[in-house]
Amino acid sequence: MKNTKYVFVTGGVTSSLGKGIIAASLAKLLQVRGYSVTIQKLDPYINIDPGTLNPYEHGECYVTNDGAETDLDLGHYERFLNIPTSQANNVTTGRIYQSVIDKERRGDFLGKTVQVIPHITDEIKRRIRLLGNTGDYDIIITEIGGTVGDIESLPYIEAVRQLEWELGRENAVVIHLTLIPYLAAAGELKTKPTQHSVKMLMQSGVNPDVLVCRTEHPIGDDIKRKLALFCNVQQEDVIESIDVNTIYDVPNLMYKEGLDQVVLKKLKLETSPKPNLTEWNEFLRKHKNPKHTVEIGLVGKYVELQDAYKSISEAFIHAGSSQEINVNLHWIHSESLTVENAESKLKGLDGVLVAPGFGVRGVEGKIKAIQYIRENNIPFLGICLGMQMAVIEFARNVLGLEDANSTEMDKKTPHPVINLMEEQKNISDMGGTMRLGAWDCKLEKGTKVYEAYNTEMISERHRHRYEFNNDYLDKFTKAGMKISGINPETKLVETIEIPNHPYFVGVQYHPEYKSTVLNPHPLFVAFVKACLETK
Repeated sequence: MKNTKYVFVTGGVTSSLGKGIIAASLAKLLQVRGYSVTIQKLDPYINIDPGTLNPYEHGECYVTNDGAETDLDLGHYERFLNIPTSQANNVTTGRIYQSVIDKERRGDFLGKTVQVIPHITDEIKRRIRLLGNTGDYDIIITEIGGTVGDIESLPYIEAVRQLEWELGRENAVVIHLTLIPYLAAAGELKTKPTQHSVKMLMQSGVNPDVLVCRTEHPIGDDIKRKLALFCNVQQEDVIESIDVNTIYDVPNLMYKEGLDQVVLKKLKLETSPKPNLTEWNEFLRKHKNPKHTVEIGLVGKYVELQDAYKSISEAFIHAGSSQEINVNLHWIHSESLTVENAESKLKGLDGVLVAPGFGVRGVEGKIKAIQYIRENNIPFLGICLGMQMAVIEFARNVLGLEDANSTEMDKKTPHPVINLMEEQKNISDMGGTMRLGAWDCKLEKGTKVYEAYNTEMISERHRHRYEFNNDYLDKFTKAGMKISGINPETKLVETIEIPNHPYFVGVQYHPEYKSTVLNPHPLFVAFVKACLETK
């Protein structure tokens, strides 16, 4: 069995410095050196998972093959590493406490007083080591959410302190990601916030082995020397992470700075051969030197926070780059769309994606947009709620069912063309109760969706409660809507399309979750291609 090594990534000074991108970039460099690597995220909030969190608060909720609703950083991990993550890759404080309380109720602690140390920290350590115990990985990178000094992060930092001691110095490395702010008035970069952040980490008993410094300006050797002196690290362990044009530049930047070399040396692992980034750099070359541009509208209800659609915007980058096409996204708020202004807002676009979402807000705007797209032969891709809105629009304006709707929006609609799934009808809990994770879909040959995948059976990730109502199936097919993919077991409609339209496809699942740098999603590739062809 492999002697699994552990890398812990903590953050200091401020949140949103990009621990996930640094973790994913390091993992990529280790992976292309031949090591088997995975990344896990420990989130200090008390929600069991992000499934019940508002997208404005937390960005996108990412879904894995095994049906875990997780932090959006897992999307970065998959996009960079091209390997799927699972339930074990994301742990929250809520899940930790729930597990410990369940054990206490069963009497597992034999009457002992249950405390943060050792019981909570033991459970955190157990979760951290779950992936290591599989024997599948040489190195596991663990990203600790939040910022050093947060009360909620303390049990995680304590668990890292204990694990470092238990594993031994050669088997664990702590990377501290921090900010070097630039004071324009003084014309200086300031190291003091980093010194304080490191001091706070050391007060918790954890000495960082490597400092990764986020900065807008090059930090130079003088600042590296100063940081090394005051933060108890070697100068080569101070890594500059300067702002870049795209997150996909970061692996090259970290390689240039020697982050992977430093980590491997500390873990007493082989630093040769050099990482082979040929495929990665080919993707970057195409991404930065497009031959064409398409203008695509993204209609959604959370567009003020673009992280709410992170996987979709990244899937467009992957699909566009693979064909040397620059996808210029236009973010359109669905609430701003009306019958009167749909034309002015959508005119001139080469294609429109109508995004997923929940609840009644903004849905009429989505329906208006889809009517304009359908009637004006603009390429269309609808995902989850986007597909359901396409079904409602078709029912109202082609089938003549004026009050057609989804029972999610109108429980009393006379024409529930989208209805609550049977197994959802008696569920009262909100979290983790939807149709989640990977489900099979059988595609019909000769359809646009089949052409994109070029295979009959596919598996895609889901996150929904409502579905196409099969009672209306005949009406739709007779009027010209094609049901091009169904789940072989449940007969759930998975994909719809309109054959006499240049490109009109709706899917009940979330293709964006499976798009990666080296494997752009076929549906996004086909959609971007259609947008260019009809331009």
